[in-house]
Amino acid sequence: MLARRSSRSYSTECCTHVVPTRSEILQQVMRETGTSQSELSRISGVRQPSISQFLSGRAPMSDQMLDRLLSCMGYRLEIVRRPVKPDLGRSPERSWRLHRQLSMHLTPQTLNEWRPTMLRNLARLRQSVHGQPHLRNLDRWQRLIEGGDLPGLRRVMTGLGTDSVQMREVSPMGGLLPQHERAEVLRKAS
Repeated sequence: MLARRSSRSYSTECCTHVVPTRSEILQQVMRETGTSQSELSRISGVRQPSISQFLSGRAPMSDQMLDRLLSCMGYRLEIVRRPVKPDLGRSPERSWRLHRQLSMHLTPQTLNEWRPTMLRNLARLRQSVHGQPHLRNLDRWQRLIEGGDLPGLRRVMTGLGTDSVQMREVSPMGGLLPQHERAEVLRKAS
């Protein structure tokens, strides 16, 4: 079994799963097959210092590279996808919930109606926001709004990655969600 202690874990409703890192998987298979770094280097054509760095975690290793190295030892990489509920923190989760609710109203027509308010909000934010990534994100909001990029706006409004969370930190969407919906979303988030 390849599961070992790892810094990457995730929870589902029923249990917590430990996901081994790529280097841990490589180490385990090398141990199981009795393959040394130098042997793996000769078989795979990957330089031994690179293998050493992969094993120590000092160099990043892609899934493609891991699969290539595993195949040299008679294994293949299987990637299993599972839903993961990230812990965003209270403020980012509230922002996500509000933007998610607002995205349900987003249509080409509402975007046209909201555009003047969003552009005013962007201008106001530009006067008080300093530093990166916020200034870059304000520019990106402007491009999305002016370009009428509904899929791009939805991705930013509902995304859970760092990029989307940081975009929502300087959101020009203030004042667009009806107050009763805003209150209901915040009540549920508490």
